[in-house]
Amino acid sequence: MTPEVSVIIPAYNRCAMLLEAIDSVLAQSTPAFELIVIDDGSTDETAEQLERLTETTRIEIERIDHSGPAAARNRGVAIARAPLVAFLDSDDLWSPAKLERQLAFMRDNPACAISQTNEIWIRNGRRVNPGHRHRKRAGDIFIDSLRTCLIAMSSVMMRTELFRSSGGFDEHLAAAEDYDLWLRILIDHEAGLLDEPLVTHRAGHPDQLSATTPALDRFRILALTKLLADDRLSPARRTAVVEVLAGKCAVYARGLRRRGKIEQVRLYERVADQARGWLMRAVPEIGCAVESMRSMLGEIPHDC
Repeated sequence: MTPEVSVIIPAYNRCAMLLEAIDSVLAQSTPAFELIVIDDGSTDETAEQLERLTETTRIEIERIDHSGPAAARNRGVAIARAPLVAFLDSDDLWSPAKLERQLAFMRDNPACAISQTNEIWIRNGRRVNPGHRHRKRAGDIFIDSLRTCLIAMSSVMMRTELFRSSGGFDEHLAAAEDYDLWLRILIDHEAGLLDEPLVTHRAGHPDQLSATTPALDRFRILALTKLLADDRLSPARRTAVVEVLAGKCAVYARGLRRRGKIEQVRLYERVADQARGWLMRAVPEIGCAVESMRSMLGEIPHDC
């Protein structure tokens, strides 16, 4: 029988927490799912533990060369069989009713292409309250999402075809790949919200991406610049993207100047200045700016 939802967990060197995340999926109150774990080239005991799990549990495992969470999630969706897909980070947990409640929400709202639930936040073992800017809401959240990523990876459920038609996660982004994809999707789609805390988000551990990847705004700046090449943006939304992009570029450039990174300062100051000229439509200079940023991040060579 074809499952209703494919659950994708990317895994990299976080075996103990991964096993807890998997347990939270296997404990779901509905059996209408398939569980796909993509081992992103782990070098700890992850591979051995996952192999043992396959002997007794309903789980599909695929191992890839270490390529980052974007590539791992993309691979998971590539082999997914269900019309819906849900992601769970290996350091997060689901309540037992998460899938059942969210599947019912998606059935009751057939026009909804992407939805999320609320979360409980745990930092360093203690429950904390998210700030007001992180408060989840339903509907058209595109402009609000420019400054703060308002869709949580481990709470999201979306139509598999929407994910695939959107191009999936940008595998060139070492961070903020979720911010990038949600913005591209939110151009055309409103977000649904099941206002129940059905996910436990665990933070504060030393291998968390935000702790190991410096200057995360450089990836958000690249995502915003890419967005300006999209002709689907309305004038109001394009103006909002330009405003946030220029502000982030100015702040990041100041930090680069303090560290003596003058070549990079020139790039981000130039993008901030040029962005004002991108208010009306996408222009070729945007592609050149994206290529230059990718090169600056060490991803690809450029000739602009």
